[in-house]
Amino acid sequence: MSIPNQALQKLVQEIETQAVNAQREINVVKAAIVSKQREIRMLELTSTELKQLSTDTNVYEGVGKMFMYTPADSVEKRLGSEIAELRSDISSLNKKLHYLETTHKNSREHIDQIFRSGRR
Repeated sequence: MSIPNQALQKLVQEIETQAVNAQREINVVKAAIVSKQREIRMLELTSTELKQLSTDTNVYEGVGKMFMYTPADSVEKRLGSEIAELRSDISSLNKKLHYLETTHKNSREHIDQIFRSGRR
């Protein structure tokens, strides 16, 4: 029992569209991971610099167009929570990346399988 050529062509186009969409999303997710890793490095550097300051040094944070005094320990806590949140985001993005890569790989394998069975 053979599948008609039109149905086979439509099936290949749908699978190809799915593969292209998965590849596009893979690129977006990879860029997001790199961006979040860069943010983590900047926050860690800020935290390191903050720890090197003496305890009596005033710390100011930018708020809109002005700067506001903030205790160093609260800034350190905020940096730590932001780093933890970004690491959590990266973890979920890695899971999404794995799913998308699997989807792309499976789509390509299905297309190859259709072409191999069509040549027989």
